[in-house]
Amino acid sequence: MNNKKNYTTSLTFDDPLLAMQLFGPLESNLKELSQYIDANFSTKGSELFISTNSPKTNENLALLFAKGYEALQKGKHIDFYYLLNTYTAIIENNNNSENETISHSDTLITPRKTITARNNTQKKFLELIREKEMIFATGPAGTGKSYLAVAAAVSMLQSKRVKKIILTRPAVEAGEKLGFLPGDMEEKINPYLRPLYDALGDMLGTAQLIAKQESGQIEVAPLAFMRGRTLNESFLILDEAQNTTREQMKMFLTRLGYGSRAIITGDLTQIDLPPIHVSQLLEGEKKGETRSGLIHALKLLKNIPEIGFIHFKKSDVVRHPLVGQIVDAYEIHDNTEK
Repeated sequence: MNNKKNYTTSLTFDDPLLAMQLFGPLESNLKELSQYIDANFSTKGSELFISTNSPKTNENLALLFAKGYEALQKGKHIDFYYLLNTYTAIIENNNNSENETISHSDTLITPRKTITARNNTQKKFLELIREKEMIFATGPAGTGKSYLAVAAAVSMLQSKRVKKIILTRPAVEAGEKLGFLPGDMEEKINPYLRPLYDALGDMLGTAQLIAKQESGQIEVAPLAFMRGRTLNESFLILDEAQNTTREQMKMFLTRLGYGSRAIITGDLTQIDLPPIHVSQLLEGEKKGETRSGLIHALKLLKNIPEIGFIHFKKSDVVRHPLVGQIVDAYEIHDNTEK
């Protein structure tokens, strides 16, 4: 009989048929793996529960099943020997620091996919997420700031290192007034939160995302809904933070509770806040400046060692190559105007 396990990780797979193939006939793959690895496996439908005495073993096994599921999605046949050989390779890669191809520091495991840092800046970002309780990540569109932040949140929720994910962004009106948009308040703000939903759906699948929202494990809300709350054991993400006011930024930063983490992302070149009018000037401000809470926080908090700061450059863009060229063109135009 195995000793009582202390660490449990759950993975949910979207396709029940592929999950059955992954587990093996009558869960034979899981039963045979448990003979070679000190781990207990149990299932509920397409959900897999992994219990071990080591968080590192949990992460390695989660990576194993994520890779096995990806192989099945690509039409490959897998069996117990495939899983055992892949697990051996994961262990060897983790122990080989010089030729490491699957690194704990640059890999995130989510139920639907394994996400690996695609450049040095992304790798440094993931290292900061593991080391710091609060991180500011700035840079142009397409560098993966928000996507990696959401992936880290989902990974930590799955491994039960946090109990809740809260994603928020300011609803800055651009052209259309919220009051004139159709629907109730939730329907009015959904377009602003759509990118966060898309990232969550990519990593969890629609069914699991809906289930976790209904259970309260995931909350996607406009920034105004954060006021007055203190959030313990939560993963907080503030996206598009360049469009927060100073008051909103202070309000968000002070929501951090015990056992929580916060990531603030933004692009300082895409501030949609109106410039300060002469009648609104405060001490030290000049006409034409913006009251971006992100710019103010970066200046105010830069000397606090417990906070991590990282800036993505246009060379870090990982979307379609055309995105990088577009970013360059706009930068040249903005600099010329200035």
